[in-house]
Amino acid sequence: ASSAIAFGQVEKNSDWPTYGNDPAGMRYSSDAQINRSNVANLKVAWTYRTGANDTPTKLKRKAAFEAIPILVDGKLFLSTPYDHVIALDPGSGAKLWEYDPGVNLDRNYSEVSSRGVSAWHDAGKKAGEPCKLRVFVGTLDARLIALDGETGKLCADFGSDGTIDLNKDAATQTEWTGGYQVTSPPAIFKNLVIVGSSVADNWRVDTGRGVVRAFDAKTGKLRWAWDPIPWAEHTTPRTGAGNAWSVLSVDAKRDLVFVPTSSAAPDYFGGIRKGDNKWANSVVALRASTGRF
Repeated sequence: ASSAIAFGQVEKNSDWPTYGNDPAGMRYSSDAQINRSNVANLKVAWTYRTGANDTPTKLKRKAAFEAIPILVDGKLFLSTPYDHVIALDPGSGAKLWEYDPGVNLDRNYSEVSSRGVSAWHDAGKKAGEPCKLRVFVGTLDARLIALDGETGKLCADFGSDGTIDLNKDAATQTEWTGGYQVTSPPAIFKNLVIVGSSVADNWRVDTGRGVVRAFDAKTGKLRWAWDPIPWAEHTTPRTGAGNAWSVLSVDAKRDLVFVPTSSAAPDYFGGIRKGDNKWANSVVALRASTGRF
């Protein structure tokens, strides 16, 4: 639950730049160093322990290590259940840097996991400039954070000193903001970072909106937003969710982002959900550049 294990040696020029290797999430690598003839000979090369199991918090009963490390520019990047972002040397497992977003672990959260981070190269910056490579992570308390891939420091020109508060305009509840979170890595399309949310959809009716949003990867400015249950703005009581908590995939050639949505709130009982829920519990295709359905 708290370890990332690597086998063999890193193949030259090999990358695994997103959660599913390519933006479409195919999870396929053309690398040939490991194949059917030698896979049985693999041995553990190194083990890195994140320390998550040693964190003094009651959230450990929920915490789950679900991250797939990404390999970009010769570094492994991963996240822990408490949203620490860690960069490792892929050949030795040595830690290069670690960023702690300071999630309040004394509070309760619907989910306690992180499926990983995303990376984006700023074509407008020269090699060696800060935040030429940006690493994005979404947090349990619904923040979107941009980090310098070289140092792990915040990219101050993104959002507000490197951070965007995703609760704004999406989380309608105020007594428990732990029901609106980000647990999956954002999708990257050109200069956009696209993020969904994980919403506790069975604890009340008026819960967070499952809105999907695209932000400028450089500045953090909102470029578009898509609401899976727009009718809910006009109902009493106002319902929420229809959230996209899992991993989004992108077809850059066709300008598409595919959004897997969950249930509108409240889950299991549809009597209070008065509108058309055709975009909840669905796979939805949006124009990646505009968010148009």
